[in-house]
Amino acid sequence: MILSQKNIEEIAAAVTKDFNEFFYGNKSEDTRRMARGTPIDQFAKDYLGMSVSFARLSSDGSICGLTAYADTEYIVEELGVKRTIPLRKNQILLDVGFIQCGQVHKLCGKRRFTLAHECAHQILFQMESEAMQSAYAKKYSARRAYSLRDLKTREDWNEWQANVLGAAILMPQNEIDLAMWYFAGGKRLVNYEGVFAYRDKLSLSMLCQQFAVSKSAAVIRLRQLGYIEDRPYREYCDPLEVC
Repeated sequence: MILSQKNIEEIAAAVTKDFNEFFYGNKSEDTRRMARGTPIDQFAKDYLGMSVSFARLSSDGSICGLTAYADTEYIVEELGVKRTIPLRKNQILLDVGFIQCGQVHKLCGKRRFTLAHECAHQILFQMESEAMQSAYAKKYSARRAYSLRDLKTREDWNEWQANVLGAAILMPQNEIDLAMWYFAGGKRLVNYEGVFAYRDKLSLSMLCQQFAVSKSAAVIRLRQLGYIEDRPYREYCDPLEVC
């Protein structure tokens, strides 16, 4: 199943609208409130009915999370020793590093995005044909820390779609619109090859705090929605600095 950005945004809008009605009740449409990121833990456990737990998934931390569509096993090898981790249907397994002492706050944004990514895999799996569901039922989807690949294989597309859908669930477009109006007056942020002027940097920082996401995840999402203007660094000039 190959989906476009528009298709994925439509799926995310429908899913988050249904979740908000489920989770917030009649307060879901209150437009006088602040923007809010999706409470992804409740989304996963209470709305999708997923079981979420933690384990050491790789020796180098490259595997951030896993999800299974049927009972299966995940094998991890460390120092030549193989460990078998049972994976159950509708289970999400996150790397234990997310909850280690001193890492919980630091890795909050990464953990939330990883969980959203795995939730997206489950949603997309349910939209597949019965034949495809049967073919992939015994497999699991793993999210790596870095995945800078071309979209050539089916797995590449699955990962890209899960990334986009996960981000759209975590940071719904209507919530981003509300946040950008509040924090930036509805204006676009100017990105000078990774550098932002003070005011835009402040707006971006407040948005990241409001949605509990990393700067990189926020920038990608804002760019998708047209709130980032990219310019070469040679044009950088902060009005609050002497240029």
